[in-house]
Amino acid sequence: MNAFFKIGLPWAISLGVVFFLGLYLGSEQMKDAFASADLTRPVSSQPQNSTESRKDILSAPQASDRNTIKHLLENKNPEMPPNLQRIMQGGDMVESLGSYLDAVRSMDRSNVKHVIKAFEELPSGYGRHLEMKLLMRSWVNFDPESALSYALNKLDARSERKFGISEALAGWAVKDQEAAIAWAEAHNPTPKREENPLLVGIIKGLMETDLDAANRLFHSLPQGNSRWQASGLLAEKYANSGTNQAIQWASQYPTNDPRMRESILAQVGARLAQTDLETTADWVQNLPDEPGALRVLENVIDQWTRKDPQETASWVDSLSMPSKKRHAMNELTHKWSLIDPIATAEWLNTIPPSTQNDAAIATFVSNIKDQDPEGAIDWAQSISDPDQRQKYVQEALESWKRTNADQAEQWLKSNQ
Repeated sequence: MNAFFKIGLPWAISLGVVFFLGLYLGSEQMKDAFASADLTRPVSSQPQNSTESRKDILSAPQASDRNTIKHLLENKNPEMPPNLQRIMQGGDMVESLGSYLDAVRSMDRSNVKHVIKAFEELPSGYGRHLEMKLLMRSWVNFDPESALSYALNKLDARSERKFGISEALAGWAVKDQEAAIAWAEAHNPTPKREENPLLVGIIKGLMETDLDAANRLFHSLPQGNSRWQASGLLAEKYANSGTNQAIQWASQYPTNDPRMRESILAQVGARLAQTDLETTADWVQNLPDEPGALRVLENVIDQWTRKDPQETASWVDSLSMPSKKRHAMNELTHKWSLIDPIATAEWLNTIPPSTQNDAAIATFVSNIKDQDPEGAIDWAQSISDPDQRQKYVQEALESWKRTNADQAEQWLKSNQ
């Protein structure tokens, strides 16, 4: 009897509790099954075997319950889909972004409000630009004007509106270029019809599918901020498309817009010098003597000096055009002297003094005067132009006075 109370009775109670919980949880699962069932799907007319029929009895609501359940669902606000709930609840960043990506990928008119709500739950500002890009690019696939209206009226004017409109127009231009341009012209935020920053977003979209069309629209823009912004996008795109294509695009830009031509050559040169230094160096040698060529030259010198300054010096010595060679010597001296002033001095010693080389020596003096003011004075005295020589001797002497006034004064007395 004692054994029964100690062992049997607790065991019996445990069985009862488990049995009760099983019934309760089973009923709750049945409720969940009814609540999540696809009640709008038609019942299959295909015959089922006996096993499938038994499963249907346990998992599907009876026909008499369908109208009641459907009525309850229609009179209750639909819950947010589970993937969007995960976004709004936070948690793991990778999981949240993956859920958001799934949501915008399946976005349509039926669930657009849910996706917008999930987006609006994110912290506003620059931190959600990626999510905004995904939202706009998906939205314009089925309702571009609503997407743009949302960007105009709901997004923060300081940090989000411009980006959101640009991405929406970019996505729309891929689908319907003419309609996107018409909307941009109708909503030009500037008083000048010819200066429309919204067209930059359209160029951004066209670049993804039709680079030639994007370039034609770019050339149709008047001189101004819109053209400047678009030039940066196109320079990057052409550089990524290939060295020869980028060189051809930049070289053919009209000379009647010298400031833009200089900017384009500089932008393309900066990118190509990082990816194809040898071809970029050949390109700059063949460019005419113009400001844009000097910008390309600067980028070549910058990249080459980091890799092999001695080889860069040999290339500079081989330049035939005087203006390019003078500018290249100055750039190389500036870059190299910051890395190895002794090697730079040895290279400069191999070059005969002339007014052609004065700029490079002046640059060297400016770079070493704080560390070696006496040596800087010696180099300054080798400058050919008398006025420039006097200027840089004086600068080096003043720097010496700040670090060791007595030595500087002694040198001054000895050299009158």
